[in-house]
Amino acid sequence: MSNPVFFAAAGSLVGLEEGMEFVLEGPEARHAVAVKRLAAGEAVDIVDGAGTRMSGTVAEAAGTRLTVRCGTLVEEARPRVRLVLVQALAKGDRDELAIETSTELGIDAVIPWQSERSIVRWKGDRAAKAHGKWQSVVGAAAKQARRAWIPEVRSAVDTAALAAAVETADLAIILHEDAVRPLRAVLEGWEGASGTGTREVLLIVGPEGGISPREVTRLCDRGAVTALLGHHVLRSSTAGPAAVVLSSDILGRWDAT
Repeated sequence: MSNPVFFAAAGSLVGLEEGMEFVLEGPEARHAVAVKRLAAGEAVDIVDGAGTRMSGTVAEAAGTRLTVRCGTLVEEARPRVRLVLVQALAKGDRDELAIETSTELGIDAVIPWQSERSIVRWKGDRAAKAHGKWQSVVGAAAKQARRAWIPEVRSAVDTAALAAAVETADLAIILHEDAVRPLRAVLEGWEGASGTGTREVLLIVGPEGGISPREVTRLCDRGAVTALLGHHVLRSSTAGPAAVVLSSDILGRWDAT
């Protein structure tokens, strides 16, 4: 079984060596001590959310401080082909469920999309609060999955801004029930899947009512392609995670290194 994971500030693990001690404080330490009830000698991982993982053993656990003796310190590389879920805002927390599950499955970033048919609207103070909630959901999911990287929650976009993002992406895929080509065929035929250098793939998921024909046309005019996930219509909360699983397998993101 993998070690429990707790988050430290980005960069705070730099310079640690075997045998050195690291003190974790604040809410994460309180959770480790009061909720998980970790005790001296137990194995634990401390990660900084930016790829650094320290594996060690608890030296002392008291109050709001967790002292961990470093065993190993590793930098976990990000995949060469990075997946970004563009998730349309949806009612009933379906959008949050989508990003939570996608984070557990390995998504690299998420983008909230205010599509034409989105019932939920992010406006004014609500926008900042909702964006913060997405960050919280993604952080908790990364911890649950024991990831060293916390996916980035990018700024919310409307369709005009998404069209601009599509134009600069290496590949943008609209997951659409009327598409002709399966997602597998699109990815296997993509030249960017091979070679060197970082690539970024946008996986675009619409709201409950689907992506409007006008939006599909607008995004495809900027370079997006449509792809079919299967023969059945998936919920807004399901399509993204399903695409992450299939894309990760096809692109070799889960291959042993």
